[in-house]
Amino acid sequence: MTTNQLVEEIRRKRSFLCIGLDVDLTRIPQHLLKEEDPVFAFNKAIIDATHHLAVAFKPNLAFYEAYGIKGLQALGKTIDYLNEKYPEIFTIADAKRGDIGNTSGMYAKAFFEDLNFDSVTVAPYMGKDSIEPFLAYENKHTILLALTSNAGAYDFQTQKVEGVELYKKVLEVSKGWKNGQNLMYVVGATKAEYLTEIRKIIPESFLLVPGVGAQGGSLQEVCDYGMNRKVGLLVNSSRGIIYASKGEDFTEAAAEKAKELQVQMAGFL
Repeated sequence: MTTNQLVEEIRRKRSFLCIGLDVDLTRIPQHLLKEEDPVFAFNKAIIDATHHLAVAFKPNLAFYEAYGIKGLQALGKTIDYLNEKYPEIFTIADAKRGDIGNTSGMYAKAFFEDLNFDSVTVAPYMGKDSIEPFLAYENKHTILLALTSNAGAYDFQTQKVEGVELYKKVLEVSKGWKNGQNLMYVVGATKAEYLTEIRKIIPESFLLVPGVGAQGGSLQEVCDYGMNRKVGLLVNSSRGIIYASKGEDFTEAAAEKAKELQVQMAGFL
């Protein structure tokens, strides 16, 4: 999916909602545990109930790897289902990969070719040769961790290097990488006060913004300081939507929570 196609979908649905598929078998409705593949059954139900309200879905790899081969098979079925039934949806592999060049090349192949995600999250700590193998894929997007929503973000990301915060250095340097136009960036909603400075460095880039909802981030602030002329935002909510109910009404509850965010987003658009 190209950036322009993503923008068109945002305008069509009047939404820039991303739904995180972080499946924890201890939290899903108990009746689904009787299914042959409970993880996929849960994902399919959530996707069918909310796809018209969201423009992106984001499986977090840890929640699939935790269940071994069965979890990875469920991930494969989930992405195949999205690509086949809802090809207009932007898919994000929340994998946070980043390693030496040849290893990153294999990670890129796994997510972009074999699983056929539209994008993948990566960590920038090892520098450009760990990221450029992902950027080599046309019409695929590499989402760089820039300023995250966790408390430990202050340990390194906001520390100054030669008078400049490290996250700003990451943003500035990454713009010069080969095929850097394929970059998006993770900026946590709980760091909304930083968005003005971030937009000075990357005014046109898309930002994946986790932390709205269960983590307490403000959608209003994210939009006020982060939105650009092409919207430029994918705002993620995971637990607040997918675990809105543990009963048999879980799909209706998820759709209701997603609708609440979509209505707010339509107002900002």
